[in-house]
Amino acid sequence: MKRIALLLAMAAVVPAMPSALAQSAPAPATFTLPPLPYAASSLEPAIDAQTMTIHHDKHHQAYVDALNKAVSADPALTGQSLEQLVAKAGTLPAVVRNNAGGHWNHSFFWKSMAPPAQSGAPSPALAAAIDASFGSLDKFKAAFKAAGTGRFGSGWVWLIVGADGKLAITSTPNQDNPLMDAAETKGKPILGNDVWEHAYYLKYQNRRADYLDGWWQVVNWPEVSRRYADATARR
Repeated sequence: MKRIALLLAMAAVVPAMPSALAQSAPAPATFTLPPLPYAASSLEPAIDAQTMTIHHDKHHQAYVDALNKAVSADPALTGQSLEQLVAKAGTLPAVVRNNAGGHWNHSFFWKSMAPPAQSGAPSPALAAAIDASFGSLDKFKAAFKAAGTGRFGSGWVWLIVGADGKLAITSTPNQDNPLMDAAETKGKPILGNDVWEHAYYLKYQNRRADYLDGWWQVVNWPEVSRRYADATARR
């Protein structure tokens, strides 16, 4: 009996070993899916609610999940921010480049849009810069559309502030963007549109040009203007 009592007393002071479940629990995800800044139906009729839901909840989530998996498998990438990964994307494995780009681009894209009643107009400073670079807002929209329809396959079309402080339009393939070291034309994006078919096919089918025309109804000009002010102030 004394031996049993002694064993019980020793057990009381020995710290409990962590369970197998606790030992194998995955580390917290480095990157997370940001919520939409508006309801999925808020961009209708330019973009339908079903497209927005699938695009955000399925496509964007897939980029986040794949990026977390790729980063967790490479200790050299631990603790690096999304911006750091994007900036050196050309030196990273394709799985990191593609999914870091996909996460950054879509996070940027959601904020580039707003419900039609909140779309607004370019700030005086941005309007003047658009006129200086393209001749007018209508000419800018036409050039942006041409870049978007001219992008073969999947990709993005961008309005950027270049190193010279001037506005320029560029497009990138796949999930690349102008912040990447591998970009043909580099600059600070202030507006971007997704021309992958998953962004518009349910409503527009193969009519990418119609999608690009309708998209102007939901461009968040106050946000684009804020980005322009920030990009030019940091030069």
